[in-house]
Amino acid sequence: MKREGIFQDTLKTPEKQNKMLCWRQVCSFTQIYRQARTLSSDLLLSQINGCSHEDELFGLVGRNKARLSEKHVGSALNVLWQLQKKKPLSLRTSNYIRNHSQFLTLRILAENKVEHMENDVVVDTLYNILRLNVEDHDSLAEALVTEGWKRLERQVLSLSKFALCLYKQHMHFSPLLGKIAHIVDTKLDSIQDIRVLSVLMISISDVVSQSFRDRLIQKAEQLLGAESEVHFNYARRIALFLQNIKLPHRPLLEKCNKIFLKSACHLDIHNISLIFGLYEQLDFDNAEFRLVAKQLLSKSIDDYNDPETFTKLFFALGPMAEPAVRERLLATAVSMAEEFSSYQVLVILKTMQKMKCKNSHLLQKMASILHKHLDNYHTLQLVRLTQYLVLLHCHDLELFDKLKKLLFGFLKSSVVPADIAAIIRVVAMLPSTQVEEILVTKAAAVLPQCRLPCLNCIAAALVKWSHLGQLQSPPERGARLLQELNRCAFARLRGAGSLHLLLEELAYVNGDWFEEVLCGETMAACQRLVDQVTFANVLQFSFFLMKANHRSVSLLDRIASVTLQNIDKIHPLEIYFILQLFSILNYDPPAPEEFFENCIQHLISNLSCFETHHLVLLGHVLAVAGYFPPVLIKMIFNVPFLSKLDAELEVLPDTSKQKVRLCLMKLNRAVCLECPEFHIPWFHERYCQHVLLTGNILDFCCGFFFFFFSSTDFECILDENKKPLSYMAQNILLGDTEGMHSKHDIKDMALPPGAQRIALEFLDAKDFSKDSHHLKGESAVKKRHLEMLGYRVVQIPHFEWNSMVLSTKEAQLEYLKKQLYETQ
Repeated sequence: MKREGIFQDTLKTPEKQNKMLCWRQVCSFTQIYRQARTLSSDLLLSQINGCSHEDELFGLVGRNKARLSEKHVGSALNVLWQLQKKKPLSLRTSNYIRNHSQFLTLRILAENKVEHMENDVVVDTLYNILRLNVEDHDSLAEALVTEGWKRLERQVLSLSKFALCLYKQHMHFSPLLGKIAHIVDTKLDSIQDIRVLSVLMISISDVVSQSFRDRLIQKAEQLLGAESEVHFNYARRIALFLQNIKLPHRPLLEKCNKIFLKSACHLDIHNISLIFGLYEQLDFDNAEFRLVAKQLLSKSIDDYNDPETFTKLFFALGPMAEPAVRERLLATAVSMAEEFSSYQVLVILKTMQKMKCKNSHLLQKMASILHKHLDNYHTLQLVRLTQYLVLLHCHDLELFDKLKKLLFGFLKSSVVPADIAAIIRVVAMLPSTQVEEILVTKAAAVLPQCRLPCLNCIAAALVKWSHLGQLQSPPERGARLLQELNRCAFARLRGAGSLHLLLEELAYVNGDWFEEVLCGETMAACQRLVDQVTFANVLQFSFFLMKANHRSVSLLDRIASVTLQNIDKIHPLEIYFILQLFSILNYDPPAPEEFFENCIQHLISNLSCFETHHLVLLGHVLAVAGYFPPVLIKMIFNVPFLSKLDAELEVLPDTSKQKVRLCLMKLNRAVCLECPEFHIPWFHERYCQHVLLTGNILDFCCGFFFFFFSSTDFECILDENKKPLSYMAQNILLGDTEGMHSKHDIKDMALPPGAQRIALEFLDAKDFSKDSHHLKGESAVKKRHLEMLGYRVVQIPHFEWNSMVLSTKEAQLEYLKKQLYETQ
């Protein structure tokens, strides 16, 4: 009551009442002013967002500079990018926007108000100006990055966009991206949006650990499998992530490939060439995608009439084009050659080399225009360019001289071992009469820093120069350098502590130096690290042993053990390659039936993972090992399957195509001989005749051809007294050009009583594994098939025939007589 009284008394004073009324008027005016200002601001924001042209927006900005808040500025920059985004690339006007005076106004205002922007506006503004091609080191971009760094604790959605901006600014290894990677690592389980995950994966790909990388891949597989519809771009980003980390993770790539196939409507020339580039880098291929791409590109081949899109067309379609289309592409490349950029010339030459192109006119044209582009290439581009020209048999000596001078210039200034090794290797490919001093000096200086692939490059060059006598005096200098190189390689192998890292290096080591010098020490290193073979690296280890051609029992047994224990973790196609190793080397691990049957069961349960031509290769590998799964055999020798195979073969590279056809023939022969109960006919007569007539004899480098085109070096028939019989005198059939007899027909062909057919085989080094007298798989199968055809097979190994014991013709003759007449 007292309070109320005092208040009433106060209001009774006239002066105070007047003041109170004035104050209420001021408050009312302020409130009205604020409402009007808000309405006015909202109207301005609506006007900004409603602009349909850049000039309309710039006019609005010019008239309202003083009224623009940080929200207006952010919206204006967003509208500018959205207007550009709607236009085709060729019609975008980013240069006009960046040079406009009102764009400068927006940049200054944004930089001044950056601290007042909301989190999303900071990120969106950075994203928009980068999309408008503002320089990475522009002061506004730097201010926004700094502000974003201060506010890293935010929703993952904004984090992904911020990370993408940093990636586009080439800050791949920055501490800021490292901090973002750490945040993603802690919040990974909460990310359920594949779009957000794909952006984060590509953005932080250069700063992830191996364990974090595996978690990201597992998460991507989970989200791709959970969503029925995934946008093309999300799969593209994930494939790009795998390329960045140099990991061809097949299950994830297959998921991405399925999305690409479902998104055929989005597959323009840019996307197709991008995907082919990614697949090439990841050593991944898919015939179904090739077929779809070929069909799409062939329909619109006339639409690609500018250098950029034609180069992408040539790269994507050229290697799988039919002859008529191929000639059109080559002719267009000749007519457009003068318009190609430096990079486009490189792509054209690379594709020509992949196509094994023999078009001398196009090669001469490309060589002639290269003179004006040479100064635009960096070191490794120049190395690749030289390789392509040499492999394409270019004869422009003036061009090679210029290339050599440029390569020497890079060599003098380079301190990177990989670059130095690559230059030395490619210079050795060039026509030359002597080796310049700088090559030897640089090689000697860099050896201690080199990894095995670099040492392999330098070794190849030194060996070539030594054989050609091109190393300058003193002559022992080259030998000393090779000895030092070998010492460095041995030291690196002996110091290797990680099988994973060793296999990474060995993947790029090959050639005579590896086979003759390094192989033994490499096998010793693998023996030492054998306990590190796991399901994650068993495929790479198998590839290495195939390349080494080494039948190491302990290593092969370890591969078999790891495979059996982890069979559900290994992709079916990888199981095929592991079986190929055992098939090639003709090796049965302990409990071979358990090993092969478990692998075969796993494969049969996952046949849908294989492309058609891969099933043929799988069937052949199993046949060499002596296994013929009925489900697989009946699937292959089926008319719809063979029709699909024909379609796939149209888009495969020539070498792959020849390999698949040869394996199908061999499988057909093996099934006819070893599994007559399947009633599979022999249908490769025309193929074999064609191979013989064209001289591309591949497997048929022998003197005589028998039924089902089995072959041998020499055939004879011995009577019951071990005396040779005359074919002409006895009218005995020698071989069969029709190849249509069954093994029972052949055995029953009339021979004199007690007579015996003899097949004589000379076995060279390729028929045996390295440093071993153990016969390899293909040679063992050949012997098996000849015996099934009724022959006694006499095999003459090279290590016996070329031994000191048989160094005279008389000794060799006695040896042959013993093998033919005495051995049973």
